[in-house]
Amino acid sequence: MIQHKTLDPRRFLRELFQAGVDAVRAERAMEGELPAPPAGRTIVLGAGKAAAAMASAFEKRWPAPLEGLVVTRYGHGAATRSIEVVEASHPVPDQNGIDAARRIMALAESADENDLVVVLVSGGASALLTAPARGVTLEQKQAINRALLRSGAPITEMNTVRRHLSAVKGGRLAKLIDPAPSVTLVISDVAGDDPAVVGSGPTVADTTRAGDALEILARYRIDVPPAVQAAIESGRGGGPVDPERHRVRVVASARTMLEAAAAHALRCGVHPVILADDFEIDADSLAQVHAGIARQVARGDGVTTPPCVLLSGGETSVSVRGKGRGGRNGQFLLALALALDGMPDCWAIACDSDGIDGIEDNAGGVIEPGSLERARAAGLDPGALLANNDAYRFLESLDSLVFTGPTRTNVNDFRALLIV
Repeated sequence: MIQHKTLDPRRFLRELFQAGVDAVRAERAMEGELPAPPAGRTIVLGAGKAAAAMASAFEKRWPAPLEGLVVTRYGHGAATRSIEVVEASHPVPDQNGIDAARRIMALAESADENDLVVVLVSGGASALLTAPARGVTLEQKQAINRALLRSGAPITEMNTVRRHLSAVKGGRLAKLIDPAPSVTLVISDVAGDDPAVVGSGPTVADTTRAGDALEILARYRIDVPPAVQAAIESGRGGGPVDPERHRVRVVASARTMLEAAAAHALRCGVHPVILADDFEIDADSLAQVHAGIARQVARGDGVTTPPCVLLSGGETSVSVRGKGRGGRNGQFLLALALALDGMPDCWAIACDSDGIDGIEDNAGGVIEPGSLERARAAGLDPGALLANNDAYRFLESLDSLVFTGPTRTNVNDFRALLIV
């Protein structure tokens, strides 16, 4: 057992993050049982940040001929032999995403009862698999996506709106696949791992109503053009989806990631506590919660005793108020540093498992007991940076940004607080 005094906190936290991400990579996620090959064609369709990696891993294991098309985020491609990979924009959709969606829909419609359609879905699919509902333009969808991203709405609410603006989400892809059977494999990036929410559930029946989408838009004061309002109010839902013909299986999730990180911590002699894998509140509030738990642990009256590491997952939100740089993990770390206020013997990491924090080039970052003091010595005001959503500048000034590049998977945020 490693004594905590010999532990390099930054290295240890990076190792935890790496262990978690490795556990949810497509190669690991696709190791489970595969369906039997059909008498006819095997058609592979997919969308998401992990779609290309999932397609590559599926190809390597599939014992029969196949064909297909998947769409992933720019820079998230992977080598495939028979499945075409198209890259498109995320989080705001673009024409490449629309063109790919149309081709995916055409392939789905070409399947008959002798074929099998394998659908690979991961986080990011909502933006990447873009087929606007009748009467809705790409520009309108882009504007609504941007407004939702700035609103601080949780992903479940964002995807409710997206389903009602789509010709392919909310089970509509399954209706195109009929009468062929399908198997959907999901790498979940949402709290609770509901397949209807991951990628807005292209092969899962939509249980929300037009009124739900309109209420969300109204609550966040997002105005939409009359044509968009009419498209939502038309209520053209995907209808029921036969779960026997269209089977869905979650193959990796935030829980998978956190359990792998916990196992690594134990090997290092540090006791892990998984607080939750489904936090879905704003980053500033979650930082306060984590700081409170950390202080209790340090006092000896918490959920465990030092040396320990507190682990959590889920997806925070950020209500964008300022004009600074930084994603939700950076925002969490800056808010946490302020809440801990230099608490000794406490280090933290927060990163997005896809390697991209929001729209930045970093995955997240690390803070330590002296982070606030060092930032102030450099002439920065951490409180003002937080109010301006400028966590990137804070972490950059401390050489505390974490860069991984695209990981080609996505189960959302990874957070770890080490207390020694």
